[in-house]
Amino acid sequence: MTLSLALVALSFALAAATIGGGIYEFLVVDPAWPRRLDIVQPRKGGISRRRFWIPVHTAFELVLLASIFLWWDVAQARSWLLVALVSHVIMRAWSFADFIPKAIVFEAATPSPAIQSAALRWVRRSRLRLLLDLTTAGAALAALIEAIRY
Repeated sequence: MTLSLALVALSFALAAATIGGGIYEFLVVDPAWPRRLDIVQPRKGGISRRRFWIPVHTAFELVLLASIFLWWDVAQARSWLLVALVSHVIMRAWSFADFIPKAIVFEAATPSPAIQSAALRWVRRSRLRLLLDLTTAGAALAALIEAIRY
């Protein structure tokens, strides 16, 4: 296996990891934490989402950019890699503008009806990010298929 093919495969694997993390949060964490803020408050023994999301996103972004560079001359692979990049950038921009600032507030908040209501809205909106992650992973898989065919 060549380095360029290995990087496309790793791009897909890391995109799949983000789906796994998103599904875990959707099924396990999100149904509970709006009513129990301590679940997402590391200082109170809760989970630290950063410990998963920062390394996974950073690795994915670096590998994806390297894949785009290495596969630039192969239009079929490049197109799918660019779709993955665009959908990921949209999800990350939305996260930085909306989700991350609110998550930081929730990590330090004292439970109240207003905070619980805001947390429930956050959880509902967060499901849409999973759709963007699915788009990213699907495009990364399509790029991998094209790279294998090449």
